[in-house]
This record gives sequence, C-alpha cells and structure tokens, in this order.
Amino acid sequence: MSAVISALESAAGLVDAGFEALHRRCLRNGRLAPARLDAEQLPSYELAFCAAEIAAARAAQAHAERFAGADPLIRPLADAFTVEVTGQCIARLLARPDEYEIAPARIAAAHPAHRPELRSIASGSGLAALGARLIEREGRLPPTGLDAERELMRESFAAFARDVVLPRAQRIHREDSDIPEEIIAGAAELGLFGVSIPQRFGGMQPDDHPDTTAMLVVTEALSAASLGAAGSLVTRPEIMARAVLLGGTAAQQQRWLPALATGEKLVAIAITEPDFGSDVANLKLRASRTAAGWSLSGAKTWCTCAGRAEFILVIARTAADPTLGHRGLSQFVVEKPRFRGHAFEYCSPLGGRVTGRAIPTIGYRGMHSFELFFEDFVVPADALVGESGGEGRGFYLTMAGLSGGRAQTAARANGVMQAAFEAGIRYAMNRRVFGRPIAEYPLTQARLARVAAWLGASRQFSYRVAAELDAGRGDMDASMVKLFACRAAEWVTRDMMQIHGGMGYAEETDASRYFVDARVLSIFEGAEETLALKVIARELIARAGGAGRAA
Repeated sequence: MSAVISALESAAGLVDAGFEALHRRCLRNGRLAPARLDAEQLPSYELAFCAAEIAAARAAQAHAERFAGADPLIRPLADAFTVEVTGQCIARLLARPDEYEIAPARIAAAHPAHRPELRSIASGSGLAALGARLIEREGRLPPTGLDAERELMRESFAAFARDVVLPRAQRIHREDSDIPEEIIAGAAELGLFGVSIPQRFGGMQPDDHPDTTAMLVVTEALSAASLGAAGSLVTRPEIMARAVLLGGTAAQQQRWLPALATGEKLVAIAITEPDFGSDVANLKLRASRTAAGWSLSGAKTWCTCAGRAEFILVIARTAADPTLGHRGLSQFVVEKPRFRGHAFEYCSPLGGRVTGRAIPTIGYRGMHSFELFFEDFVVPADALVGESGGEGRGFYLTMAGLSGGRAQTAARANGVMQAAFEAGIRYAMNRRVFGRPIAEYPLTQARLARVAAWLGASRQFSYRVAAELDAGRGDMDASMVKLFACRAAEWVTRDMMQIHGGMGYAEETDASRYFVDARVLSIFEGAEETLALKVIARELIARAGGAGRAA
C-alpha cells in the first residue's frame, strides 16, 4: 500500500469511527431516533462531506492504478487530490473531536503533514510545478480511461456544443431568452433525448442493459458549453424514462417514451412545492378521483422547462389519509401544448387549468424554472403512471428517477468545471501582469493544478457511480457524487473567475456565467443539506450499527 493510500485509509477509519459515535448517540430502544439525528446535524453534515471526498479519492486512486502508464500526470493529480482531501477530513474531525468521540491526538496523528513523503505533494512548490506542467500542455487533461465508443460519443456532442450551443450561450444567459429551437432540434438529431431510453422505444440505450456512463459523457460535453441551454436537456427525459420504465404500463411506455426519445416532446418534472422543498414525503398537491379521471389542485415550484415542455411529470398525493406520508403519493403525466416565454396558462379539455410563471434567477437561464398552480386541473385516468397499479407508488418511482438525475447532475458540474478550467488556462497564458503572463506565477499554477486534480477525481467518481447504478446499486453513491461534484464546481468556477480579475466579473465573459450557473448545482436535484443529512449521513449512521434503522 502506498503512503498516499495509507493516509487516506487512516482518515477513512476515523470517519467510520465518527459515524459509529453518532450511531450510539442517536439510538433509542434499538432504533435510530429522528429527533436525535436532527440534534446531530452539524457533525453529520461534515461527516457526509468527508465520506463523499474519501469515495472520490478512492475512485481517483483506482483510475491511477489502472491507467498511470497512459499519461505522466494521472498519478500526480490523483495523489495531489487525495492528500488534500485527507487533510481536509482530518481538519474537520479535529475541529470537534468530542462530537466524534475520538481523542484529538489520535486524529492529529493521521494528518498527512506527519508523513514527510506526503508533504511535498501538497506543498505550494509541488502544486505549482504540477500546474506548470499543465500549462505546458495548454491545459490538456489526462485521458479518462473510457472506451473508444464513449469517447467518440463525447466528441460528437462536444462538436455540437462547440459549433451550435456555445455561439448562442452568452446571449441566452444575458437576455434570459428561451432555448432556440435550433439547439433543441440539433440535440434531437444527435439522439440526445434518447440517451437514457432503450432502443426498442427509439432511444440510444441498449435494450439488454442500462448505460448510465453514456448519459454522463454526453451531459459533460453539453454542460461545458452551457448548463442552462444544453447540459440540462437530458435530465428530465432521464428522470421520466426511469420512472415510466419501472412503473408504467406497457401501453404508457409505448405512448410516452418514443416521443421523449426523438425529442418530439420535452418533459418537465414537478416535484418541489413552496413549503416543502426537498421533503418529498410530505408533499401536499392533491389528486382526487373524478368521473373523468383525476383532478389536480395545488402548487409546485422550481419546475424547469415547464413552459416549453409538452409533458409534466407531477407527483401528487392521492391518499386522503395524511398519516400515510410517502406511501400516499402517486405520479401523473400531464400533457399540454408547448409555450414560449416566461408565463403560460392552459385549460384542460376535461376541466380546470394550470398556470405557470418563470422565477427570475441569477443563472441557469434559458430553460426557465416555473411556479405552477393547478386549479382543479383534470387529467384522464391513464395519466396515472402505472394506472390502477401505480397508486401509492409515486415516491418510489420518483426516487428511482432521482438517483440517475443526481449522477447526471454531477456530470453537469463536471462539464461546468471543465469549461471554467479551460477558460482559466487560456486567460492565464495570455494575460500579463507586472510584466509576466499570470500563468508564470506560482499561485496561478497551484490553483490550476488543484482544479485539474478535483475535476479528474470528480469525473472518475461519477463514472464509478454510473457503473453501480447500472448494476442495480449505488443510490446513496449517486447522492454522494452529487454532493461532492456540485460543491467542487462552486469553488472551481470561483477560482477560475478570480484568475480573470475584473473581466471575470463582467457579464460579457463566459467565466462569470460559469460562476452563477454553478451555484444552482448544490440546490436542485436534492439540496446539499437534504442529501448530506437525510440520505448520506442517515444511511452511514445506520450502517455503523449493523442492522440499525430509523424509528
């Protein structure tokens, strides 16, 4: 075992010990008590980030072990990332050792700084030398290790993003305009909307096995050009496709999936409500039986692309008994015409109406995120996903869709980081300050090295999670990679914007767009607090006690 991996695993052991301590304190009558879990939110939150960073480091090291011979920078970048996050995890634990029930001396002894052979890796001179090597290569990052088919797919979508999306991206952002139809039509022609849909329904995914990695590769390439105008186009079809494939009837699959796969119809996802945010189990929008089908009444918010979409996948409460919680939810597919602009109103042929208003946002523009108001809006009985067999399954179908959506959001973050890194490299090589290109200064070089290291680790982490999802596992891992990648994208875009100086703050530069777009990533598809506390920490605290479960 190398010294880098040894240090990583020592930190991982301490994190595990922290989860074990939380398990002991949160136990009541042999079960995890929600009130006690809530009382431990800060240590739980920080341990969740530690767990995500350790998982990313393990993915980076596994990639380096397999492909180090393919490029001389693979191993140094993986090691730089691993040493940095190991130190960060130790620092979090050392700040509150009593809450993790670990002796401070034991925590401190595990810090990489105590190992002479690791100190040079994280030193300023070590990182600057690594950054200088990247600059010599004009920012070319090491190969991803993906097969030729996926690399060809990446290049095809990257060319589309470069030629069609990028020339329009800044105008869409600054004017908050609709995504032009030429982008949607071009993406459809390339098969974008069918990346997550089996070939038997007209999609690109093999019929006999899923291929989540392909979705991530495509998403990265498009997000590098524009998060709002391209990188998020595949998110909603992916979420709806997973839900319909899992819970829809054969007739519903034949009716909805081919239209999604070809891009003939776009979809929006209506989950979040004004008072409940990411608390899916307690959603209130009501669906009541009528002679014509189901009547929907209530509000949804942050429903991206709701105006342009012809389908809206809505999760609603169908059970009259509120104590059923998540067991009382069902999914519906609302069909409507497309609308352009920032507001719309549509009256159902069966009665009632739905209205939408776009919420002004600082970034992530082009798709528009809507508030929706359903007023006795009637849909036919076969709009219920699964029809008679789908009542009460909405929560489970939504969660199945969100696992893929969270992994895909990590890929969106990777694409934005890639674009920000490339912009930072270009500007650093051309901008002169105090008589020298800023690329020659050690601080700039160290910044670029850190960004490359974190981006590479995030990318490998996302590919590992994709393989887990394809194997029918990895739901919590999908939450971890989203937590990790989206937080990383915030500081990466900030640092690359800083390299641009004043021009980074100007709306006319792409660097400013990357920064404001990255900020939304930690909010949608599961806010970072919800993922850290209610998914990751909760699960790892339960695992720390073997069979422990929430009360």
